[in-house]
Amino acid sequence: MYNLDPVTIAIIAANVIISLKGFDDRLFFEKYKFNVGGIRRGEQIRMFSSGFLHVDTTHLLFNMLTLYFFANAVIFELGQFNFIIIYIASLVFGNLLSLYFHKEEYWYSAVGASGAVTGVLYAAILLKPEMNLYMFFVPIPIPGYIFGIGYLLYSIYGMKKRIGNIGHDAHFGGAVGGYVVTLIMIPSLFETDLGHVGLLAIPIIILFVLYKTGKLS
Repeated sequence: MYNLDPVTIAIIAANVIISLKGFDDRLFFEKYKFNVGGIRRGEQIRMFSSGFLHVDTTHLLFNMLTLYFFANAVIFELGQFNFIIIYIASLVFGNLLSLYFHKEEYWYSAVGASGAVTGVLYAAILLKPEMNLYMFFVPIPIPGYIFGIGYLLYSIYGMKKRIGNIGHDAHFGGAVGGYVVTLIMIPSLFETDLGHVGLLAIPIIILFVLYKTGKLS
């Protein structure tokens, strides 16, 4: 068992309380979810509040478990305040990317802490690329940086093919947010671990090229 930092406990508690409220109160859920039409009408609070709402308990549990496993690595290296900055920046950046790609789809909606949590995950991988991750369907450990690259490449594929009812663009945007903010906080990584910094940038470059060449959709 990990000893959870008070900041992580507070974030998990906020997600649980607000999500439970959304489960029971449909008007509350509709008012604060990410919705392109609402945001473009000036309801900017949705850019932030949607990150604390979830579709159901499974969605909430998966996100909070991921945060549980990766938050300590970031807090240990960067401290509580910087962890909060990464979490919020990743949440907002994920929603900004979603808004950018769906700006003409006024009906498009989404909820979940996935962008923020993915940003924390990517920050943890950037800080500790040698960490080993275990997946349920893979019997051997996967190096963190390989998982990070594979995850974003899958997100690009999901964005292109619109796989499932999943906000792949928010996941990708959150990861980019965690990556960029972490490098701003610790620019020495460009000197001490340039190889992993460069490898983790590959999916970001691929997305940019696909978008510029019109091959993303």
